[in-house]
Amino acid sequence: MKVHTLTLLAASLLAGSAFADEIPLRDFFRNPQQSNFTVSPDGKSVAFLSPWESRRNIVVRRPGKPDQRVTAIKDRDLSGYFWKGNDRLVYAKDNGGDENFHLYSVDLKSGKTRDLTPFPGVRAEIVDSLIDRDDELLVGLNKRNREVFDVYRLNLKTGQLKLEAENPGKVSSWQTDHKGNIRIAIETDGVNNTVLYRDKPGEKFRKLLTTTFRESFAPLFFTFDNQRFYASSNLGRDKSAIVEYDPKTGKEVREVYARQDVDVDGLSYSRKRKVITCAAFETDKPGRECFDADSKALLAKLEAHFPGYQVDIQSSNRAENRFVVAVWSDKTQGKRYLYDRAGDKLTLLAEITPWLKEDQMASMQPIQYQSRDGLTINGYLTLPKGKESAKGLPVIVNPHGGPWARDSWGFNPEAQFFASRGWAVLQMNFRGSTGYGRQFWEASFKEWGGKMQDDVTDGVKWLEQAGVADPKRVCIYGGSYGGYATLAGITKTPELYRCAVDYVGVSNLFTFMTTIPPYWKPFLDSMYEMVGHPEKDKALLRERSPVFHVDRIQTPLLVLQGAKDPRVNINESNQIVDALKKRGVEVEYIVKDNEGHGFHNEENRFEAYGAMEKFFKKHLD
Repeated sequence: MKVHTLTLLAASLLAGSAFADEIPLRDFFRNPQQSNFTVSPDGKSVAFLSPWESRRNIVVRRPGKPDQRVTAIKDRDLSGYFWKGNDRLVYAKDNGGDENFHLYSVDLKSGKTRDLTPFPGVRAEIVDSLIDRDDELLVGLNKRNREVFDVYRLNLKTGQLKLEAENPGKVSSWQTDHKGNIRIAIETDGVNNTVLYRDKPGEKFRKLLTTTFRESFAPLFFTFDNQRFYASSNLGRDKSAIVEYDPKTGKEVREVYARQDVDVDGLSYSRKRKVITCAAFETDKPGRECFDADSKALLAKLEAHFPGYQVDIQSSNRAENRFVVAVWSDKTQGKRYLYDRAGDKLTLLAEITPWLKEDQMASMQPIQYQSRDGLTINGYLTLPKGKESAKGLPVIVNPHGGPWARDSWGFNPEAQFFASRGWAVLQMNFRGSTGYGRQFWEASFKEWGGKMQDDVTDGVKWLEQAGVADPKRVCIYGGSYGGYATLAGITKTPELYRCAVDYVGVSNLFTFMTTIPPYWKPFLDSMYEMVGHPEKDKALLRERSPVFHVDRIQTPLLVLQGAKDPRVNINESNQIVDALKKRGVEVEYIVKDNEGHGFHNEENRFEAYGAMEKFFKKHLD
């Protein structure tokens, strides 16, 4: 990063090399030149995302031809797309972060792009991409009622939408069999979930089983004869397992794979060979258990090429003999290869961020500590390179969003950026974080700002007692729920933090509940159970809403907010900023009119992290 002030320049000269080797901020947060590779159904072409006019657009690479950019989007990065046949791609895009995604198709022969769901204020969700049918897909639209999604069969040639299943009012998700027929629907009343099932398309659905929102039963896909299905289930167990379920008897037939330490919630299969392949889980690092000899041999061969790295298959052609392979670690986003199985041949497609040198990056170490009430909290500690054994370091505490999500091991540009500036980064999977079983998740209920926050505090205390953290130089930063945890931290334990950064965080649990997107409303009753009811738990929500306790805040604060955020309304940030300004507390506020829940456009990321860097340097160095 270029240093412009005479003070810093003089300091760097006096120190010898304090800033000489500093990696530019933009190198951590700029878009990769090539990423998100997928292989076409025939295996002859590869598509990927690449910046044009500072926005990620789709590029297609065909043998013997120059790369061809096939989209021309200037307002917003594309985040995802998929092939529909060998000459068509489909992608989703919203407007300025409003999350009302439209589906678009681009014809590779004509170069024409078409808005397939041109309905203002309507959100499109893929129900089934119908991978074996080039001209059709199933899409969910909340066109008729903003709170629920009906399923339409979309003809990609004509653009015609044909109603496939009208939502009776409470269906939150749909599931198809291997022929693309809707056979399963999950209905919710906000607290209880009912799995509806039918043997054939056109028949009436019947109730299969009902679970409370505290239980998890998630159908994944059908067996290959379309008679039974696989599900991730914690019924009768604490940790979710992969099971095979028979809808005729209404019973679990067998447990396919389970673990005692963590949930197992992913299962993959070979479309060509009609076998299940591997189950996915996550301990301190991603893991998998493969069941068939073919998958085991393929992955073993790939892993042998790249010892010490994580190796994943990200895309495949229909013949399942050409694959996009990702090779990565905690120190690099790595490389992507096209793998031709017949000749055991790897062709480099791209290095994702070649400007970030692996040997200059910090290691992300899995850690554990005990909460004050005896829970084991897992997390990650990233120490600045060369300071792995140092004591009394400045620390950024970084609780994750969700909150019913988790932090994972891998390359984290934020953590690497902070570490490159000499700051240690502590991330913790506080109670409620997913993947650790039902009891650990349930321990978070009505504990926003309570025991969940204590878990964050206990992590800071643990790091201080270990001598790693300088108690006088600890700041807290988080986004979404992590932003809420930031505000809760500086109201509940203001003495703990030297500074704080709130990124699209909740400040008022009452107003948060009233401004959620309409399609979240079916889940509002379970939110009341998990967070608190605005009437029955009024005192609790008031106590846990940071905006009502601004008088306790003595910590300098930086707030970042997207104006179009549909999840955490801008009013959440406005309230806390206005209240602090009235008290004369130092607060810096950055709002972006073309962003939603988080800053996705490159120039906004640069500005946000530039402001954070300046802010943290002021308070940590």
